[in-house]
Amino acid sequence: MSAAQIITFGCRLNSFEAEVMRGHAAGFDDMVIVNTCAVTAEAERQARQAIRKARRERPGARIIVTGCAAQIAPEKFAAMPEVDQVLGNEEKLRAESFQPEIPEKIRVGDIMTVRQTAGHLIDGFEGRARAFVQVQTGCDHRCTFCIIPFGRGHSRSVPLGALVDQTRRLVAAGYREIVLTGVDISSFGADLPGQPSLGALCRRLLAAVPELARLRLSSLDPAVFDDELAALIADEPRLMPHIHLSLQAGDDMILKRMKRRHSRAEATDLCRRLRRLRPGVALGADLIAGFPTETEAMFENTLGLINDCGLTFLHVFPFSPRAGTPAAKMPPLDKVVRRDRAARLRAAGEKALGRWLAGRVGATAAVLVERREGKDMIGHSEHFAPVRLPGEHMPGSLVRTRITGVADQTLMGEAA
Repeated sequence: MSAAQIITFGCRLNSFEAEVMRGHAAGFDDMVIVNTCAVTAEAERQARQAIRKARRERPGARIIVTGCAAQIAPEKFAAMPEVDQVLGNEEKLRAESFQPEIPEKIRVGDIMTVRQTAGHLIDGFEGRARAFVQVQTGCDHRCTFCIIPFGRGHSRSVPLGALVDQTRRLVAAGYREIVLTGVDISSFGADLPGQPSLGALCRRLLAAVPELARLRLSSLDPAVFDDELAALIADEPRLMPHIHLSLQAGDDMILKRMKRRHSRAEATDLCRRLRRLRPGVALGADLIAGFPTETEAMFENTLGLINDCGLTFLHVFPFSPRAGTPAAKMPPLDKVVRRDRAARLRAAGEKALGRWLAGRVGATAAVLVERREGKDMIGHSEHFAPVRLPGEHMPGSLVRTRITGVADQTLMGEAA
């Protein structure tokens, strides 16, 4: 069956929702859906660029814009001559929204009034070897730099039974690895009967779907880490040894001005605890460089997190002011300073990653094969390290691999 073209920016949650829309838009091969992100101004710029390119390449197509940037500023996208319709984050999950007879150019409701998650089951992810499962959406916190709560609404969890059903469906379709995703997955369960924790959810999924080979978590808030999740990290081999934390900064004053709920000491203590629970665990983090009022000394405290926390995989962002957030009204740093500090963070992260990868040589790993690149296959290990593997291997398969070297920040391996 023909289907719409979907261009997705941003997070794994957007990727999950893209598959929901793919089902809703099946049969509309003259449609382009641009699923936007609002995390940074650059993400919005890329979305606008993609919209203009789509119109040039497919002049007769119906172009629909949705996602967080469209939810927050629908008029901005509706004003683009290339755009036929703008849908909100709630509206994009309804099949009727894609019917051509609906006349409104803007169909964006008040996301703050939504109190439930839509119950969608999907069968797979186009072009991906691993599958994402949405466990919640929305966020009840108000970090001063973040606009996403206004694009996603209040935190809302998917019921446990629905998550078990979705996971079973994806595993039955052949997926060996499931990634739990959402806007703030650490808050999962607070709005459900009995208030199950994220750790309780993980235990339930692993018990209810014994065929699931690998369960992976997306970004976690260091201010919320429940005891059941800690126990699973220590004892459950099917829960992957890769924890990504939303740290954002390593200076207490900047964390306070960001309105984060953890301190530097709490972040470093958590990382030490994780390494004790799971020796060899790979720790990643989101970090923002050049937040308003950040001095060089404050930045050095963030830079020091890489060694103090033992961070391996970094997502570094230069501060991007978002209209409507408190941080956008704070005294900004020069763009050159922001970019320079981001570059220094990335350089330090590359060195830390290089040291960690070198330490994997001689070890074995179970590699989830994802795609062909030249004569080799590319995949990721349990620790989410990229691995290059020669020979023919089916995408989506798990291959026991001996690590033989490192090249270009990628592990080199051979089937063990």
